[in-house]
Amino acid sequence: MLKFLALLTLLASAAVHAQTPLQTDLPLKYLEQTQPDSRDQPLVIFLHGYGSNEQDLFGIKNELPATYTYLSVRAPIVMEEGSYQWFRQKGKGAYNGETDDLKTSGQVLLDFIAQAAKKYHTQPNKVYLVGFSQGAIMSYEVALRHPEAVGGIAALSGRILPVLKSELKQDEKRQNLGIFIGHGTADTRLPFKDGTDANSLLQSLSLKPEFHAYEGVGHSISAVEMQDLSAWLQRLNP
Repeated sequence: MLKFLALLTLLASAAVHAQTPLQTDLPLKYLEQTQPDSRDQPLVIFLHGYGSNEQDLFGIKNELPATYTYLSVRAPIVMEEGSYQWFRQKGKGAYNGETDDLKTSGQVLLDFIAQAAKKYHTQPNKVYLVGFSQGAIMSYEVALRHPEAVGGIAALSGRILPVLKSELKQDEKRQNLGIFIGHGTADTRLPFKDGTDANSLLQSLSLKPEFHAYEGVGHSISAVEMQDLSAWLQRLNP
């Protein structure tokens, strides 16, 4: 039986996270774990899902390479205390996003990435976005529109929104992007087809995403997915 880490990790490490100071010196508020010398180390930026916050994914850093720098950011749109989103949903039915929100959040995230890379003395090609659900959608939004800003993305239980899909064309600048796609076959929030459709679209653009299907997993992150994600990051940074 797979362990589902998204909630369990949050509960197990909530006390530790509460003691981790919230950083406010960059365009988005964030938590950090860094080594004494972060120069040229890979910089991994976690993007949480709808209605969550910066603490949600921070715990999965413990399953990833210990020497990297990890930041977990808070989405800019407040829903209520402790609950944030990257964009408001547009209409009913299919999970979509308000275009203005996507543009605004995309720009502030882009600014955050650039300033964080400078602060932690890391080159853009060593910056990786790891997003879950809405955070995965934002990872696609930023990296596919601005491939020069990051070295790669891991989209966990996400999708490429129609507005982005309609604007994507062949672009040599994207060819160096590392892309990890992980999706549970039993996901009812963002169906498994969202993951396979993203994989097919990226392949049609001559990209080479690494796609992982997780049998029986719902809208969650499994222990096996964390192992696969860690291995992917290490392959990109041998």
